[in-house]
Formats: sequence, C-alpha cells, structure tokens
Amino acid sequence: MPPEVVTGLPPLARRAVDSHKGSFGHVLIVAGSRGMSGAAILCATAALRGGAGLVTLAAPEPVILPAATSNPCYLTLTLPSDDEGHVTAAAERAIFHAAAKSTVLAVGPGLGQGTAVTRVVLDLLARASKPCVLDADGLNAVARSLEALRRREPLIITPHPGEFARMLGTTATAVQADRENLAVDFAAKRGVILLLKGHQTIVTDGKRVYRNPTGNPGMATGGTGDVLTGLIAALLAQKLEPFAAAQLGAYVHGLAGDLARDALGEICLTATDVVAMLPRAFHSVVPR
Repeated sequence: MPPEVVTGLPPLARRAVDSHKGSFGHVLIVAGSRGMSGAAILCATAALRGGAGLVTLAAPEPVILPAATSNPCYLTLTLPSDDEGHVTAAAERAIFHAAAKSTVLAVGPGLGQGTAVTRVVLDLLARASKPCVLDADGLNAVARSLEALRRREPLIITPHPGEFARMLGTTATAVQADRENLAVDFAAKRGVILLLKGHQTIVTDGKRVYRNPTGNPGMATGGTGDVLTGLIAALLAQKLEPFAAAQLGAYVHGLAGDLARDALGEICLTATDVVAMLPRAFHSVVPR
C-alpha cells in the first residue's frame, strides 16, 4: 500500500500568556569536537530560535569555551575528551544525568568518529528514554549497527544522501535515483521518522510521506544541517508529534534559507544567515 502523501503543515499553537520556560521543553544537545565547535554552536542556537524553553549543549572540553562565548542563552556541560578532542566513554555518566532532566535529545553534529563516540551514541539510543534527533556523526556511529535505531522512544534521523547511502550499503547516486521509495521503505522497516535532505527534502515514517517545497541551492553549505537538527529538536520538545516536528522543521528551515537567499543571494548564504532568518520564517507559519 503506497504511503499517504501529506501536504498541509502541522500547527504550532500560540503560546499561553502564563507560559514559562518549562512549558516548552529542555533540549540536550550532544555535539562537537576539536575543530567542529561550529556544528555544536549552530545546533544549540537553532534549538533556541526554534522555541525550546531550555537548551543544554554537552560537548568535549575544547568546544566549551567557544560555545560559551558564542551565545549566552544556552547552558553548557563539559564532557571528558581524548587527545584528539573527541568525547570519551567516561562522558556517559554526565550525559545520562543530563538526559534524565531533559525532554528531547539531539545527538551527532560535529562529534567526530571513533570507538568511544560510537559507544556513547549507541548507549544513548539504547538507554536514554527520551525522544531523539540523530544526525551527522550520530548516523555514522549507527551505520553498521542499524538495529540500534529501533527503540521505544521516537527517533528522527536526518541523513543527507551520502550518510543514507552508508546506512544502506549503496552509493549516493543510487539514493538520489530513488529517494522517496528508499526512504519510505527504510523508515517502515526500522521504525523511525526519516528526513532525507536534498532538493525537495523527504520526510516519512513509512506510512506517510511529505515532500518539502522550501529551500534553495544556497543552503548547500556547511552547518545548515546542524541548524535543522536543533530546530527539529526544539519543535519536538514543544510536544509536536515526531512526524509533525520533522515536517514543520524542514519547511521552516527551508523557508529561512529562502528568505536569506532573497536578502543576500545564493552564493553568499551561510548557515548563520539561515539561523538569523528563523524568526521571520516562523512569523509566516505561526499565529500571532
């Protein structure tokens, strides 16, 4: 049976006048490594702009100083790191303690690769009883352990075609040739919500499929995927159903990119420009 094609956008309710920061969830972001602090900062900043009440960035020690000086609005948690600036297995205790106090996890941007990173990601998926958005090096960590994707709590994965190809054991060219069918089949078999990035980003849970109309080639630049991860996590923290969070996140992310393109052009567009346009993008889809 073919999946239901979803066209309309899910609503994001107007905020009650007596709201407080606890009303909109607490996103824990596990991200970053030496040389990849930008991925962590972009993800955490996008989670704030996406409306999360609280955001904690848990990152290896080399990331914390640039992260803390970049934005005073999120919390930081320093994780043990190795000589290469990657998180170590010793970080698990601190991460699980923080996860217990969070609403949603976002895992992977800029984490790097290695045995310890893989262990941390797999243990988080298996033991942290919170919804999770998994991206970038989080996806690399599970590429050979796809059984880890099936969990009790919702899991949204956000691969680009190359990352998805590694998970399927094929090539990016093959993925691009049959994007929607491969995405729908994978989501159905693995029990995940899959957002396959690219022109007309696909969002599917295996039963439904959404083809995102927003976005432009100027967004093909480093960091825009990290922005999307933080944005979806924030929407999930605000109690949107997981498919709806991925769908609305894809749309608003692409719309912010389109607004940045209109102001700056495609050639000069950067991920920080997308973050800067998120407020205007939300204005167009959320009641005032």
